[in-house]
Amino acid sequence: MTKINFTLSHSSLIVSNTVESLKFYCDVIGLQQTERPDLGFPGAWLQLGAQQIHLLELENPDPTTGRPVHGGRDRHIALSVEDLTPIKDTLDRTGTVYTLSISGRKALFCRDPDGNALEILQQP
Repeated sequence: MTKINFTLSHSSLIVSNTVESLKFYCDVIGLQQTERPDLGFPGAWLQLGAQQIHLLELENPDPTTGRPVHGGRDRHIALSVEDLTPIKDTLDRTGTVYTLSISGRKALFCRDPDGNALEILQQP
């Protein structure tokens, strides 16, 4: 089989309210919204370098309760930052619950308003 080199283009997350999700992803986490074509349903695209996160406002087929407290034990996306301290400060200030990595790495896990888990890790 021929080896194919892949890069991640985007990851999609289901959200129940695009406006509320944008408050979390842009105002709390600090991501930047980018232009999105009209797809016939609400949503938003967030730019992270050459990659994107697509927020899709659709009915969520997944339960939002009964999920692991620590997001590292659940489906999650991981975002890298140079310094974790400003993110922790913002999460603390906004009352956003998070857990620290159990491996001892400089990383934390939090959830968006719809229970989607995010890992935010400091690059060494």
